[in-house]
Amino acid sequence: MASPNDVDLEKALEAGVPADDIERGTTATGSTKYQSDADQDVSRSKKEEGEGIYPDSDHEEVEAMDQLHQEDLVRAKTTESIRAGRKPSQTDLNRINTQASSKSKLSRVVTALSRKSKKEFLAPELLPVSDLSRGIVGWESQDDPQNPLNFPESRKWFLISLIAGITFISPLASSMFAPAIPFMNDEFHNTSDVLSALCVSIFVLGYCVGPLFLAPLSEMYGRANILNVANAIFAVWQIGCAKAPNLGALIAFRFLSGIGGSGCLTIGGGVIADLFPPDRRGLASSIYSVGPLLGPVIGPIAGGFVGQQIGWRWVYWILLIASGVVSVGIVILNKETNPRVLIRRKVQRLSKELNRTDLRSCYDPEGGSPHSKTQILINGFLRPLKMLFLSPIVFILSLYMAVVYGLLYLLFTTITEVFISSYHWQVELCGLAYLGIGLGLFLGLLVVARISDSTVVSMTKANGGMFEPEMRLPACIFFACFIPITFFWYGWSADKHVHWIFGFGMMGIFIPIQTYLIDSFPMFAASAIAALTVSRSLFGAFLPLAGPTMYASLGLGWGNSTLGFIGIALIPAPALIYKYGGQIRKNHPIKL
Repeated sequence: MASPNDVDLEKALEAGVPADDIERGTTATGSTKYQSDADQDVSRSKKEEGEGIYPDSDHEEVEAMDQLHQEDLVRAKTTESIRAGRKPSQTDLNRINTQASSKSKLSRVVTALSRKSKKEFLAPELLPVSDLSRGIVGWESQDDPQNPLNFPESRKWFLISLIAGITFISPLASSMFAPAIPFMNDEFHNTSDVLSALCVSIFVLGYCVGPLFLAPLSEMYGRANILNVANAIFAVWQIGCAKAPNLGALIAFRFLSGIGGSGCLTIGGGVIADLFPPDRRGLASSIYSVGPLLGPVIGPIAGGFVGQQIGWRWVYWILLIASGVVSVGIVILNKETNPRVLIRRKVQRLSKELNRTDLRSCYDPEGGSPHSKTQILINGFLRPLKMLFLSPIVFILSLYMAVVYGLLYLLFTTITEVFISSYHWQVELCGLAYLGIGLGLFLGLLVVARISDSTVVSMTKANGGMFEPEMRLPACIFFACFIPITFFWYGWSADKHVHWIFGFGMMGIFIPIQTYLIDSFPMFAASAIAALTVSRSLFGAFLPLAGPTMYASLGLGWGNSTLGFIGIALIPAPALIYKYGGQIRKNHPIKL
């Protein structure tokens, strides 16, 4: 016996309804008797997208849609006989109904998969578009492929991996030499603990100088070009370090190398702001931050074995080879991402092609008088300092990060001496004491990468769809509690290990603060990160110099306990910015 659907289909054919309409499941009058559940699911999906949050498609859903397409082909073959004018047999009708039923069931599977795998993001901000009638040059559309925010995902992550590669090598160079210092002291007949510590920390002092001019230059002339120059400076001065004839020359060459090595640390934050919207910067920043935090941990492990087996100078030859290979790859494969620079280049090109001198960038203020190149350079060089000293949120968080970073380098410069003199470890084995910090950094990375962006999205929804940069900081408040624990533990049980909790807390502080500054100053993210880098590097350079004297006076136990008490006193800093940061940003704007 024919089903009701079979009878309806036969009646439609006898009434002269076109076969194409039957295949689509509609009648000539537009009724939706054969409308599949997939259409209804699309309507529901559109309703869900109306609140500024949109779902991300899943690979399983794509496969399911491919299966739907294959069934449509089978259905088309079945209806081919209908187009030829032949009355369909009962077998034809059953096949069509079976396919329709299967399609309806599969559409429900697609919907279930979509709901299961749905990932929510914030609604994207509108891009400024071109309006040549008003002389404004911007992006061609919201989907302009030339805009870095619209780059394919594979390209975005490839560019981040390139930056992360050199960002790992530069901090690696900052600490890789530390375990080999005894061999350098023997060759240069050095007996000063302060000069020995300075050989390590002077590299980080270069991090204080480089960002002050590399960051603004990258915002004026492009990230890619300035990064290439900085990488070249970093690599070339490794040769000077490897060939240094005396201790003074080695210190000077490490300082110059540190200036070049600061480029990737400064420019990387700007690249993240260029490529990713706020709700995806947490993951990108987590991956990018592996280098600045894990590099200094792995450096001493490798440096101890290199110094012991083939000599301390080979530390720098190895760094030259690694940095040279990565830098050449960046020159060949990297791509400019600064939107202001890209539009400025577009203005120059269109001005020549259209013979129009009235064109201006969409990022330039309307009616503003153009600045001279000298004024632009001066403003650019002053921008990181303005952020650091005129913005309370930048100053407080930079100071907090600086103290924590200084404590990290204090550990780096004292671990070797402590484990050799107090516990009689061999030099090449002292690097293994850093593994505890490395384990903590890795665990912290996993946690922060997982919760950072999802926390921002959920808090934005709870805030009526309004995103605030301070939403990055709750995790920082939690992780800040782990820093003091490290020094109490290390001070009274250093013969056991350097506890992993320091690395865990360090990662949970570093990434949220860095991403918070990127979110707060997206157009000048490189300068914001420069302010952060300068302050933390200053502490990283000079705080270790006080380590030998402090430990000689107080001993390991009370010396590290003092640092633990400092860590406790600083815990409220991120909590205060989380609570009052939005109000401070509104009441204390800075002209950049």
